[in-house]
Amino acid sequence: MQKIRMKGFKELTTINNALKMVLENILPPKIDSEIVYVEESAYRISYEDIVSEIDVPPFDRSAVDGYAVISSDTLSASITNPISLKIVGEIQAGINIKEISAINHGEAAIIYTGAPLPLNSDAVVMAEDANYKENFVEITKSVSPYQNVSKKGEDFNKNKKIISKNTLIKPWHIGALISAGIKKIKVQRPLKVAILSTGNEITEARDYENYKVINSTKPMLKSLISSIGCQTIDLGTVNDDVNLIAERINFGLKISDMIITTGGTSIGNYDLVSDAVEKINDSKILFSGVRMRPGKPTSAAIANRKPIFMVSGFPVAALAAFLSFISPTINFMRNTKEEPMPIIKGKITRRIANIAGVKTYLRVKIYRKDGSTYVEPLAITASGVLSTLTEANGLLIMNENIEGYDLGDEVEAVAISPIIDL
Repeated sequence: MQKIRMKGFKELTTINNALKMVLENILPPKIDSEIVYVEESAYRISYEDIVSEIDVPPFDRSAVDGYAVISSDTLSASITNPISLKIVGEIQAGINIKEISAINHGEAAIIYTGAPLPLNSDAVVMAEDANYKENFVEITKSVSPYQNVSKKGEDFNKNKKIISKNTLIKPWHIGALISAGIKKIKVQRPLKVAILSTGNEITEARDYENYKVINSTKPMLKSLISSIGCQTIDLGTVNDDVNLIAERINFGLKISDMIITTGGTSIGNYDLVSDAVEKINDSKILFSGVRMRPGKPTSAAIANRKPIFMVSGFPVAALAAFLSFISPTINFMRNTKEEPMPIIKGKITRRIANIAGVKTYLRVKIYRKDGSTYVEPLAITASGVLSTLTEANGLLIMNENIEGYDLGDEVEAVAISPIIDL
């Protein structure tokens, strides 16, 4: 039987110092590139600046349904003094611009949103500001040059930068890239993040037995990591055996850029991950335990200058570790900026205290009622309680220097899903 030793946290490290230790000790991998179709580029990282290949729009086009006119013809138009113009054509979106006839003074063309303007016209009168009369139209409101017109290159000029190098490509970027005539782009090879779960008590949902604990933390981490453009590698689950854990971590180091272990990080007799890491060649424990809740047992190490994060098996604590350490380290390794999180200001609905010198991630419900925004604390402790994650739509992050808040204090919370209207 292997020797088990009880270990506590002799000294807790601040989040800032802990992250600094990680970033100073790791060696970011050389980032290679690959070419992908734009349609398949969501949540990948751009390898270079991406510029528009065409003017968008490629011609002056109507922004509304109405009548293409020469603006000077409408100068005195009003409801009481309508200007009559002869209809000489009808232009739909998608028509070849070469097939469109020019208009002259005293003439107008029926035009639809997105259709190219005929030669000589420089404005569009909205349909509701005109009265159609057989082959004529009465204009009841004047327009200025280029009113209701999207000018050529208004969205993007040819060669204008659309996305900067090292940007996480979001779904809305894809629409812009395709509109700019781009079919393929160069992206970073995704970082490979290997995840290992530990613990005799852990089982997968598909193999559930009522005396086991379903592994909900690993699937959550895999989704979070995929959402920021990384490839996840599942190293499976191993029992509480130092040698087995070390063997699996060693294997993960050969095929990935980062290792995350879940479980086995606190002071219990069977929390063995740190012992396992110390068995690996060229490894070093950077810190054990941080001043945050949930997530106090979070630890980190390096091996072959690759980061190893040892996080709690409790989902909420693992989420706090992801936000505090894993995501910032990934961004450092691939030279990308941290995505700003949406901040919502609101009044806190009850008094809440913080532990001095500890950074707290408090799950909250953000809602609007009677014209005001409120932030309702759900839980501070119970890092394994998943119900608060499903109920929460925000996080109140209390830094180490915050003692707490009184009822009615205005606070800033991070929105993680839509705000509720009550």
